[in-house]
Amino acid sequence: MTTPNVAIVGGGPLGIELAIGFERTNVQYTLFEAHQIGHEFTKWPPQTHFFSSTEHVALAGIPVHNLDQRPITGEEYLAYLRMLVEMHHLNIQVYEPVVGVNRQDEGFQVVTEPRTGRKQYQFTHVVFATGGLARPRMLNIPGENLPHVSHYFKGPHPYFRTRLLIVGGRNSAAEAAIRCWRAGAEVILSYRGEEINWERVKPHLSDDLQTRIRNEEIQYLPATMPVEITPSHVLLASTKDKVTPNGKLTKLDVDFVLLATGFEADMRLFAESGVNLLGEGQVPEYDEETMETN
Repeated sequence: MTTPNVAIVGGGPLGIELAIGFERTNVQYTLFEAHQIGHEFTKWPPQTHFFSSTEHVALAGIPVHNLDQRPITGEEYLAYLRMLVEMHHLNIQVYEPVVGVNRQDEGFQVVTEPRTGRKQYQFTHVVFATGGLARPRMLNIPGENLPHVSHYFKGPHPYFRTRLLIVGGRNSAAEAAIRCWRAGAEVILSYRGEEINWERVKPHLSDDLQTRIRNEEIQYLPATMPVEITPSHVLLASTKDKVTPNGKLTKLDVDFVLLATGFEADMRLFAESGVNLLGEGQVPEYDEETMETN
């Protein structure tokens, strides 16, 4: 029987936890990460806390300890990931993106493209641990790529004394709205649903945001969605009947737009590798007993 030699694609929490499992069971592996480990956490605003408590973000049975037992920040989690890598001497190739996976008679050819030039490796198995945050979920409307429009919340300071439209109705939108309002922004919140499902928003955010809306400190526009963004304004349409009752779109003068519309996985490697992908969500077809794709 061929000795397993596994390529792990992705250096986020799941890729690192899997690598630790292989270290503990003496399975040969190499973990490839296109950027640095935990790269997605570097996109968070400084000092942003997890919504989950520490026991829910711990990996491989190794607890996350901190002084006040509050949920930790993204920076603290990156330090935790670095500690895990050092502690287990994980075999990680950072800044080496995988650009191709080719099925062969025995195993797979993995093609990478670091700065120094293209490389090829042979593995018996490949695990994609690429997560679901590869790119923003686009609205595909005119003006979405303008400089004053962002899908990433980098913190409240840039919005001080400006008029900011936030689009979304989940935790990220709620947190951004509250933090930007407290930092001195005039915040307008647009949500496509007729009412935010407050049970799906973390309680500390839900209570705070509902109070801000009730006090008219944050303007809330339910059942609306942007259909066009310009340098000076945004056009909103009603999601009930596409247009407002008077038959016209609503024009909002704004300085910035934050689209907290979520993220999606990049399934390109799956598709190019020949993995069967099902439905609009491109879910990999797999064997429930072995977790293997075709």
